[in-house]
Amino acid sequence: MQRIDENPESPIIPAIREVPRTGVIFVMNEAKEAGYEADDPAWTNFGQGQPEAGQMPGAPKRVESVTVNLADHEYSPVPGLWELREAVADYYNDTFRRGMPSKYSAENVAISGGGRAGLTRVAASLGQVHLGHFLPDYTAYEELLGLFRNFVPIPILLDPDRGYDFSLDQLEREILGRGLGALLLSNPCNPTGKLIHGEALRGWVSTARRVDCTLILDEFYSHYVYTGDENGFKEATAAAYVEDVDTDPVVIINGLTKNWRYPGWRVSWTLGPKRVINSLASAGSFLDGGASRPLQRAAIPLLNREHVQAEIAAVQKRFRAKRSMMLSRLTAMGIHIDRPPEGTFYVWGDVSPLPPGIDDGMSFFREALQNQCICVPGEFFDVNPGQRRLGRRSRFKSHVRFSFGPPQETLEAGLDRLEAMIKSYS
Repeated sequence: MQRIDENPESPIIPAIREVPRTGVIFVMNEAKEAGYEADDPAWTNFGQGQPEAGQMPGAPKRVESVTVNLADHEYSPVPGLWELREAVADYYNDTFRRGMPSKYSAENVAISGGGRAGLTRVAASLGQVHLGHFLPDYTAYEELLGLFRNFVPIPILLDPDRGYDFSLDQLEREILGRGLGALLLSNPCNPTGKLIHGEALRGWVSTARRVDCTLILDEFYSHYVYTGDENGFKEATAAAYVEDVDTDPVVIINGLTKNWRYPGWRVSWTLGPKRVINSLASAGSFLDGGASRPLQRAAIPLLNREHVQAEIAAVQKRFRAKRSMMLSRLTAMGIHIDRPPEGTFYVWGDVSPLPPGIDDGMSFFREALQNQCICVPGEFFDVNPGQRRLGRRSRFKSHVRFSFGPPQETLEAGLDRLEAMIKSYS
């Protein structure tokens, strides 16, 4: 992705560098310039990186107040409240590791103030290794992977013509051929919705174990799974395939933000070997100091297995319907879908078949703003840490990420406006 200079004439301040906005932040800044306000029903935010957070049919009652204990006015331990760490470990053990001899404990869990804080702790704990990352993937990885100098980011291109598939043979060849010490990916993938699950995910964990490469898995969308039977409880996590929780090189990052639909709480966790968790705690002591203590305590009952199952069932029913609508409407408009999303709440669309003027991601985004719709140009997901890949056109210049995070009626109104916009160019 080529960085966009937002303030070309602003004065240079000594010692302070220009920190680029992530793709979504850039998009939202442009939307505000175009008149967007979050509570304006005339707008549809297809760029939204959060799910609808209100009450859903069949879901547990939403938390509306939080009690603050006297002790919660103190700092939280940097690794997190012990009780929440236990609750996270118990959830994974009860749900995914029944009958397995190796179990997670509180010592295998670190709590942090949101997913980016968790990812930053992991990045700060990496040694001098080659870190593989995929293209396309989550926009915030770009600055994160360019900030720390111990490791070298190595991009791995996924091919749209192959549906972004990546076989186990390819995985092993990339790890051994490029000398990768670690591999970072979102699963399900933001933005494509590609999901690695079941025996394929078991194979990824087994490969990482065999070739001694640490898998760093961003599982923030693991409740948004649309494969297989519409009924039943499904969640995609590598925790189900770890053999020994303290020796398998698997690090999982998750939290309340997407899967529990509490983005404003900024409570996340990292699951991994005890030695990794100790390093993350040390990194957190100078990076962020720990997560909110009252919200950590309030999160404990949300990890009850029955509570999570009810939440997942409600989310998958609601979002499966929105996914179906989005795919049908966008395809009818002439937008090509490389692969229907198996997870997340995004549709990754190729707008190159559309008429000139709206046939690349940035021009489509600009025109959509004039029709009170927000989306994210695909080039922002062409993760390019340190801008090492210069002077080239992004492979995802013609792509756009559309979110179906907002309520259905909001999506329908926005899709009507996008359809009219596209017809006006025909």
